Amino acid sequence: MAFSTALVDLQDKCACFLCFDLFKNAVTIPCGHNFCLSCICLFWKGLNDTFPCPVCQISFPQRRFYKNPQIQNLVDIIKDLQRTQRKHRKPEKCTVCQKHNQPLALFCAQDLEVLCIQCSFSEEHETHHTCPVKRAASQHRRILEGHIEPLQCKVKEAEKVLAQQHRRALREQAEAQRCELNSEFERLNRCLDREQQAAFSRLKEEEKGVRQKLSKNIEAFEKRTSTLKSLLKLALAGKKSSEVDLLSTVKNFYKDYESLSNPDIFSPQLRREAYNFPLQYSALQKIVQQFTVQVTLDPDTAHQNLLVSEDKKCVTFSKKKQRVPDFLKRFTKSHAVLGFPNFSSGRHFWAVKVGEKSEWAVGICKANLSTGARQSLIPPGCWRIVWKGDCFEVSGDPKGSQLKATRPRVIGIFLDYELGEVSFYRMPEKSHICTIRDTFAEPVCPYFYVGNNSEPLRLCSATDAE
Repeated sequence: MAFSTALVDLQDKCACFLCFDLFKNAVTIPCGHNFCLSCICLFWKGLNDTFPCPVCQISFPQRRFYKNPQIQNLVDIIKDLQRTQRKHRKPEKCTVCQKHNQPLALFCAQDLEVLCIQCSFSEEHETHHTCPVKRAASQHRRILEGHIEPLQCKVKEAEKVLAQQHRRALREQAEAQRCELNSEFERLNRCLDREQQAAFSRLKEEEKGVRQKLSKNIEAFEKRTSTLKSLLKLALAGKKSSEVDLLSTVKNFYKDYESLSNPDIFSPQLRREAYNFPLQYSALQKIVQQFTVQVTLDPDTAHQNLLVSEDKKCVTFSKKKQRVPDFLKRFTKSHAVLGFPNFSSGRHFWAVKVGEKSEWAVGICKANLSTGARQSLIPPGCWRIVWKGDCFEVSGDPKGSQLKATRPRVIGIFLDYELGEVSFYRMPEKSHICTIRDTFAEPVCPYFYVGNNSEPLRLCSATDAE
């Protein structure tokens, strides 16, 4: 690599500015610049009074130049080195334009294509900058050599990440959780066997989905690694290939290099709560005992058609509007009411008895809802589940999913503020309904939507919830 680079640099320094080839009968003019004898004579042909330098434009009153045997000796050495290098190169392919049967002597800088003289005057290239193939090959050989080391590093990084992705212990993780589930299931009654099988089925489906995502991720890294290796191979081949071969490949090289993507690293994780049977029983039991809070209703937020009990634990729909103060924080369109207290940190559990109501919604919402939000039927800034008679509609979930289910009687709500999760459970069965995930940036509070029937919503004690 060092020899090739040094030879290219030496060729550049011993190239005539006019013909871009190695000096032939090198001469030096008074300003110190060197040219081929025939080139400078041709350049000055027809001039009588002043003779300018093609490089620095300094003019001389006479046609004067001196032979430079030292440079010519250097040119002879370069030619010997080139002959030595050519012995180790692959044989030249056809260097004749297939369209015009002329030598491919020029390179188009805009289109990155090798041209013959006739091609350069075509409509496609006539306005483009072209230069001799030797000069272009010299430049692009240096550029490609500059890419070799970074590409080698990127290939190593890609192979390392690919190896890590292959080593991801998805199978061990799934197996470990199966063992954990089994140990918990053994402590439960035989009547829970159906729940156990359902949990394993969900785990299997999720594992399958994660495997598919992991497979796609590995495929993307394999593709990237393959592309990097191909680019590295092209860059290394450019050191020894002929000018035409080199320049015939640089267009695809630069295109592939610029379009090289960097896939995200996928870390397979199985969702614990999706099949977490122990959480539904032993862990949820601890949640109820440890994190239960006393929630009360805020009458000042209740819609005019809602009756809030004196103990602020029960709310009922009434066809008759109540005479209540016109507070800005009161709901005006939705038959809803908020609860106390507000939460800005920590974990909290409360339960609501929904009974036989055909439509209702419970969850949390922003404590400082705007006036506009309170005047809408579906207030923004709410994370809730809505019962629609035969299914749950998840509001605040980006997927906006619907979950078919049998009618519940009591709903448990568990908020983990820092984790950004609000989970819903069917009580007292302690079965998980769903979990909504988001980022809570401001205080939230309990939310209750009563619907249009007279069946009340009632806040439960921890004992009633169990």
